[in-house]
Amino acid sequence: MYQSRKNTIIYNFFSWYIQLIVKKDFAAFKYDQAEIKSDSSILVLANHFSWWDGFFIFYINKKVFKKQFHVLVNAENYNKVGFLKYLGAFAAENKGKDVLETLNYAGKLLDDPHNLVLIFPQGKLHSNHLKNISFEKGVMQMINASQKKINIIFAATFIDYFAKRKPTAYTYLQNWENEEYVSLQLLKSAYNKHYDQSVVKQTQITE
Repeated sequence: MYQSRKNTIIYNFFSWYIQLIVKKDFAAFKYDQAEIKSDSSILVLANHFSWWDGFFIFYINKKVFKKQFHVLVNAENYNKVGFLKYLGAFAAENKGKDVLETLNYAGKLLDDPHNLVLIFPQGKLHSNHLKNISFEKGVMQMINASQKKINIIFAATFIDYFAKRKPTAYTYLQNWENEEYVSLQLLKSAYNKHYDQSVVKQTQITE
C-alpha cells in the first residue's frame, strides 16, 4: 500500500499553488456551505470527471471544513503525479489483499475527527454528462472498517462556460444524515438523488 507522506514545506507550497491555479484557470469557483458535526470526521463522496476534481475538494476543505485532507487515488496517479502523496493521497499498490488493506486504512482515518477522506465511488474518470453515478463495492468496506462516526458529504461538481472565455465550476454539497444501517444501494440511491437535484440547479443557471 502507498501511504501519504508529510512534508510541511511541499504541502504549504502546493496548497498555495492549487488556490492560485483555480483562480487563474476558472472565471469562478462556486460551492455550497454544508453544516457538519465538528467532533466527527468527514467522508466526501464526489463525481469524477476531470483532473481538477481532487483539487476542487482540497480547495473547499481549506476554505470550509478545515480538516486534514486525504484522498484515495489509483497507483498510477500516485506514482505519476509525485506531489499528490504530500497532499494526503494514498493508494493500493496491488490488487487483492492490498486493496482491502487500503480500504481498511481509509476506515481508520475516518476514526479521527480531524480527518477528511475524499473518495470517488465511480473508481475511474467518467463524463461530466452522466445521468447516474455508479458506486464500487469498496466504499462500504471502508465505511464498515470505521467506527461510523462520520459526516458523509455528497459533492456534485459541474463546469459551464456560458459567455465567458474561462469556465465556472460549481460544487453542490449535502451533508447526508445517514441511517443507522447503511448499505451500498442506500448510499448510491441517496447520492444520486443529490446528484439529480444538483443537475436541476445547474440547468437553471443563466448568465
